[in-house]
Amino acid sequence: MILRYFYDDNLAQASYLVGCARTGEALVVDPMRNIMPYLKAAEKEGLRITHVTETHIHADFVSGSRELAAATGATIYLSDMGDVEWKYAWSEEPNVILVRDGDRWMVGNVRMEVLHTPGHTPEHISFLLTDTAGANLPIGVFTGDFVFVGDVGRPDLLEEAAGYVGTKEIGARAQFASVRRFKQMDDYLQIWPAHGAGSACGKALGAVPSSTLGYEKRFNPAFQFDEESAFVAWLLAGQPEPPRYFAQMKRVNKQGPALLRTLEAPDHYERPTLDAVLQDGCQVFDLRSRGEFAWAHVAGTVNIPATNTNYTTYVGWFVDYERPLYLILPHLDALANVLVDLRAIGVDYIPGYFGPDVMQHETQPLAVITAADLAKRLPLNGLTLLDVRGKSEYEEFHVPGVVHVPLGYLPQHLDELPRDKPLVTQCASGYRSQIAASLLQAAGFSNAITLNEGEEIWSRTLPIEVGSLAS
Repeated sequence: MILRYFYDDNLAQASYLVGCARTGEALVVDPMRNIMPYLKAAEKEGLRITHVTETHIHADFVSGSRELAAATGATIYLSDMGDVEWKYAWSEEPNVILVRDGDRWMVGNVRMEVLHTPGHTPEHISFLLTDTAGANLPIGVFTGDFVFVGDVGRPDLLEEAAGYVGTKEIGARAQFASVRRFKQMDDYLQIWPAHGAGSACGKALGAVPSSTLGYEKRFNPAFQFDEESAFVAWLLAGQPEPPRYFAQMKRVNKQGPALLRTLEAPDHYERPTLDAVLQDGCQVFDLRSRGEFAWAHVAGTVNIPATNTNYTTYVGWFVDYERPLYLILPHLDALANVLVDLRAIGVDYIPGYFGPDVMQHETQPLAVITAADLAKRLPLNGLTLLDVRGKSEYEEFHVPGVVHVPLGYLPQHLDELPRDKPLVTQCASGYRSQIAASLLQAAGFSNAITLNEGEEIWSRTLPIEVGSLAS
């Protein structure tokens, strides 16, 4: 048996290729939309991809199952579990097989067995893998967004991101039952999850790529509960804010993603077109670095630096999927990688892009302040400090009297912010504060200033109020 691991740092997402060395057949589990890594790996190993599957209708990226099957002719195995609201709308395509709890299929000598593990979503399934060439018992489980290293998948996304009110507690109780089922399974089983640290699909995912069920039984908090009510309360508490684009991903993956070959390539434009699309109210994201944007940028653009590994998450917070999105690239050679990154979260409506040469005239700066200068000005009551960190970060500690609005929700709270005095944005590293300040400036806040130093500096310089979550 051949097992290969793939990881997308931008989305903290893992996928896997399983191959049978004897027959040359291969299966890919939870593929990304960019299928080139799987095709290259299969070619290197002398395999042909004959099967594709996924654990559930993903919320954080566009599934590559349909893309990969179209390129290889592979058969797709999709969950037929869960309620009617979360069935795959494209399951009647001729190369799709629906599977339920207990179903099995073979990939050469490798046997896959379906386990229904609802909780994160109603239709969620996991896969027991057995290499029948050398064993009659499974070696491990592809757990998708069910069991992570040190955590389990959050059950609130259908409610918080997709708007299905009243589903998160139902999901949490289902997750408890799924965990209880896994408690009865053998400790030696390897655990291969679909996400690592940094994913918003859980609240405390470990950075280690895999684990064993025995280790998770001993150290994963989810496995320490015997009472359902206590488990539900623990699981629902402290979950991070789900990015706004999650709702779009649920719709796309349920209906069936468009194939990449059907999308039009964006065109390269010059400054007059940039001015025109801004005048028309189009979205323009400047992907250059924080320093470059602060020094000079075009009015009306929003800075989401591609220097951050998870910058697409922030694009997903603010992009309007129904409107065209234009990009300002740090350099023209970045286009190919940026398109891969943005297509991964379904940003397909990108008519054009610009190079950094559009900054040659008619630009403006973004005001920047240091923690030391902020400490001097704060007691004078001449400014408002806006903390754009997440809820749990704020509750752990914050500056007294600060206005708190998590970054992703900022556009909905603009009317509550002052326009007649300096408004300083603040976060844990300076990255989110810069996005926030650029967004405010684009929305007409001429008084926006970014605190571009991280909390390791400002927590020692500014007054701090410790919250209930501090240890």
